Amino acid sequence: MLTQRTRGEGPVTEIERHQVWMREALVEARLALAAGDVPVGAVAVHDGVIVGRGHNCKEALRDPTAHAEVLALQEAARTLGGWRLPDVTLYCTLEPCPMCAGAMIQARLPRLVYAVDDPKSGAAGSVLDLLQCGRFNHCVDVISGILARESQELLQAFFEGLRNGSIPWESFDRPGR
Repeated sequence: MLTQRTRGEGPVTEIERHQVWMREALVEARLALAAGDVPVGAVAVHDGVIVGRGHNCKEALRDPTAHAEVLALQEAARTLGGWRLPDVTLYCTLEPCPMCAGAMIQARLPRLVYAVDDPKSGAAGSVLDLLQCGRFNHCVDVISGILARESQELLQAFFEGLRNGSIPWESFDRPGR
């Protein structure tokens, strides 16, 4: 499906539109990486405007719920003035975990666009599919693979840094510290 760009720049496909917003999520992921956290970023888009941004802050905030998706949804709810987000699309660099997928269902989010699958805890189809299972009061449409290479490269750089010592394990919160 083609739509027209504003300012007469020619046609833009739906994929190109998703790529624009995913690049913004990648900006957020880089902020997480710079802070020494797993590089996951998210943006919530409503009527062509970013209404919420988030990047992983679990280590910085010492909060197990400080995932990029949750933070972006929280900001979107504040910006739009309500917890229901029926006209918002969430763009995320990594497939959501069960907690984040549950937050999307609770927010009545219509659509999730993510970059790369999470084979260890993905809840949008990789490990389980909470968003389309049909057992909840709401389902979320899912599009995946948008700018997957770029997102995968950030994740690989982070985990390689942990392995080679350029990102010290000691910087991560450990019980009893």
